Amino acid sequence: MSETTSREPAQAKAAHRASRADRRNRVTVAVYAADPVLRVGIVQQLRQRPEVDLVDDADAERAEVSLVVVDHVGDDVVALLHRLRHNKATRTGLVIGTLGPGALQRVIECGVAAVLRRAEAEQDQLLRLVLAIANGEGVLPGDLLGKLLSHVGNLQRSALDPGSLSLSTLTTREADMLRLVSEGLDTAEIARKTAYSERTVKNVLHEIITRLQLRNRAHAVGYALRNGLI
Repeated sequence: MSETTSREPAQAKAAHRASRADRRNRVTVAVYAADPVLRVGIVQQLRQRPEVDLVDDADAERAEVSLVVVDHVGDDVVALLHRLRHNKATRTGLVIGTLGPGALQRVIECGVAAVLRRAEAEQDQLLRLVLAIANGEGVLPGDLLGKLLSHVGNLQRSALDPGSLSLSTLTTREADMLRLVSEGLDTAEIARKTAYSERTVKNVLHEIITRLQLRNRAHAVGYALRNGLI
């Protein structure tokens, strides 16, 4: 056997070891999207980046980062986010078309670590999102961060004033829905705006009316306006 021939297996083994080491240094990413067009768009952009190792469906549960790509947050998306939240191996990011009123709090409650609007999801932004999630960081668009900070501030003020009406009578979700009722929206329109199901909208409004001993939605809106809750 020639010296050249004997070196070939060793070189192949070294290349294989280097390839495995390279994969270990990359962030493993699973992409979830019900719409195949959305999935292909994100996958094609990330596949070009050497920092990312895209995993197939069989290994998705072991990915370090899970990217959920959707148009809006509906009950099916919430169910997926809840499932991913219980997977300790992964952290979740959301690439979304529109995020309606109340939906930000909803996705954060589902364990989403970072949010990127689909309109801004070009390759470099996607990579920054993935690396931030993998490093344990949170990422939000500036306007959404402002809304979140405002919400946290309201909660802190309510905690300092346990007798506050905003704490004792309406949650953020309830206030959002009553505000939409005051704007003349019906159940179906509120469901589309808030990304909740129509049944959830009806249940939330019924709970407000029952708890506050009001007559109907109009009475609930009047009560909330008089007390400065919406």
